[in-house]
Amino acid sequence: MDTQETQICELFAEYCRTWTEADSAGFGRLFTKDADYVSYDGSWAAGAAQLQDNHDKLFRGVIAGSAMVGEIESLRFITDSVAVLVANGSVLMPWRSKLPKRRLSRQIIVCVRTPEGWRIAAIQNGRQRPVTIPEPDSMPSTMSQAMTRLAQRFGIGRAREVTLP
Repeated sequence: MDTQETQICELFAEYCRTWTEADSAGFGRLFTKDADYVSYDGSWAAGAAQLQDNHDKLFRGVIAGSAMVGEIESLRFITDSVAVLVANGSVLMPWRSKLPKRRLSRQIIVCVRTPEGWRIAAIQNGRQRPVTIPEPDSMPSTMSQAMTRLAQRFGIGRAREVTLP
């Protein structure tokens, strides 16, 4: 493992440590000022100040006494100063001795090199509840295709052009 990889692995370890120690200030310092943090439920904190404030409330409230348990699955450098880290893990609540499978999450973490060292620029966090993709000729696919043909024939459902609200 080279120096850059080691530094990013240390950044992830510090992420887990500051969470477990409920150190919201230390946690916030791991991020760039303009970082994006998307939680497992889709909520979005824009900027290190907001995500630090959110985590301070969490650390003193609903997840007080918890630990962040995780491991790095992969690390890939996009450029010399940008890397994508994929990790898995979850919040281990103080009354549990192991993580429930349904609480496992996977994080995509964008790390950037700054004058202060490696920092987290973005996190996307999602639960690990994979859905099996049905084959095109399976019953679920056949039913979906039939419903699509009916909707098109009768002019119901969504239009071809869709705009977001």
